[in-house]
Amino acid sequence: MPEFSENEGSIFTQQGSLFPAVNERELPQVQPVLWERLARSEFRQQFHLNAQDRSYLATKGFEAVLEHGADFIGKRLAPAHPAKDGRQTPWQGHPVFVAQHATGTCCRSCLEKWHGFVKGLPLNGVQQAYVLAVIAAWLRQEQHRPAPKPGQNTKYVRTFGRKNKKLAEKA
Repeated sequence: MPEFSENEGSIFTQQGSLFPAVNERELPQVQPVLWERLARSEFRQQFHLNAQDRSYLATKGFEAVLEHGADFIGKRLAPAHPAKDGRQTPWQGHPVFVAQHATGTCCRSCLEKWHGFVKGLPLNGVQQAYVLAVIAAWLRQEQHRPAPKPGQNTKYVRTFGRKNKKLAEKA
């Protein structure tokens, strides 16, 4: 689990009324051991940005996407008992959502398992910055991966559970 000092200030500053501004240079470093652990998870390794996600990231810009991520973290992960915990992060539709599933930052159970943040306690500013740093680092790694070829289906299909197995067989 990462070490956090309660005295450290938040990297988030208020920007307008919608999203906090994020300074990527002030995000904490992500330890290499996390990437090693995630690499051993077959489930987590199946997530990659598709062409739409890459286009969104290029169009909106990395900083804007991180601002969205900070907002998602603050509203969907930071509360001690988030609404719909375990189901609050969609599987697709925004690069941050894909990154959250790839990095185990999608719900409080995954945050506890992968990052050591105890469920039932709200995330402080430093912890939220760490979660955003993990997402940002994963997005940067994905930007360096080769882009999917036109027409290549990179949409993630869950293949567990009876209902989803039938869907996967049809795909």
